[in-house]
Amino acid sequence: MAHAPNTAAHIIDELGASQQHDVVQRWIALAPGGKGQFDLPSTMMVVKERKPKFQLLDQLTGDAGEFDWVFLCDDDVEFSTGFLDRFIGLAERYDFALCQPARTVDSFTDHPIVQVLPGLTARQTNFVEIGPVVCIRRDAARLLMPFGPAAGMGWGLDFVWPRIITRAGLRLGIIDATPVSHRIRPPAVSYDSGKAHQEMSLLMARHEYLTKDEAFTILEAYA
Repeated sequence: MAHAPNTAAHIIDELGASQQHDVVQRWIALAPGGKGQFDLPSTMMVVKERKPKFQLLDQLTGDAGEFDWVFLCDDDVEFSTGFLDRFIGLAERYDFALCQPARTVDSFTDHPIVQVLPGLTARQTNFVEIGPVVCIRRDAARLLMPFGPAAGMGWGLDFVWPRIITRAGLRLGIIDATPVSHRIRPPAVSYDSGKAHQEMSLLMARHEYLTKDEAFTILEAYA
């Protein structure tokens, strides 16, 4: 969000500093009315009118199948030094096709399961949140992408994805050893949450999904 406090420059630098991966970054600057700074490196689009997040992501990721990993990231998180290499390394160690970093205790958190659990390296779960950071392996990307016009802001996808991933014999999880901070801006204040709820209801009416009790489950924990 070019017109709001963000950490985009920090994220671009940290992801670009990977020593183990060739990272291709593609950013969208959301600049309502053309306001804000939108000249950062790797900015592929400047959007001056409100559009659904996952519609925009589809425009950037049409070639997702050509990459080992697709890393979707909002512009208001903070990473530790060397984050990406360690995070991907642990995703590979635990064979997670869909995963996310845990959230630090000082972060905005909607779902307690994503908050970091000290003493753990990772958890196999039935839930990976749609944001602010989610990582999709190539085989999972073939199943989950493109997200499609019905995805809207993405609400509800994190209850649909586990059905698709596990039925394909793949694993998903949360990585605690590389938590990210999400504290710059509160979530869901820059768009119409009522409309997002409506989109979620329509999405979940078309797909099989997990209940919250089913989704918020730790299947295995790794110290």
